[in-house]
Amino acid sequence: MVEINNLTNFTVDKAFFSGIAKKVLTGENKRTENVSIAFVTPAEIQNLNQRYRKKDQPTNVLSFEKVSHFKEECSEVVICPFVVREMAKDSRLPLKKELAKTLIHGLLHALGYDHERSAKDEEIMFAKEEFYFSKIK
Repeated sequence: MVEINNLTNFTVDKAFFSGIAKKVLTGENKRTENVSIAFVTPAEIQNLNQRYRKKDQPTNVLSFEKVSHFKEECSEVVICPFVVREMAKDSRLPLKKELAKTLIHGLLHALGYDHERSAKDEEIMFAKEEFYFSKIK
């Protein structure tokens, strides 16, 4: 199950982002995983970033893996579209594509991938990110 919550005044195409999440989950053989995706304000993501990563600044995405194997438990991906919009200016991607790439990145983290662990893990995660991003229309 993929749940999307938009806690901003930003317009979010829930069907589009749900479809991306389902493609990644299917591709990673995690079709039965529950994932909650929240779009939040810069203040909210800054609060979460401070609380969980000890970084007192807004960020584009935070991911939280499941901590148990209860059937109903969700992995969580929290995205700040306002920060992503700033990133899109540098990447020159349309905002919707930059948001898609951010979601894929967050989902991979939520599924246990970590580009900060080692150079090999970074290579694996970014290759998967590019693969799934290439499937976005």
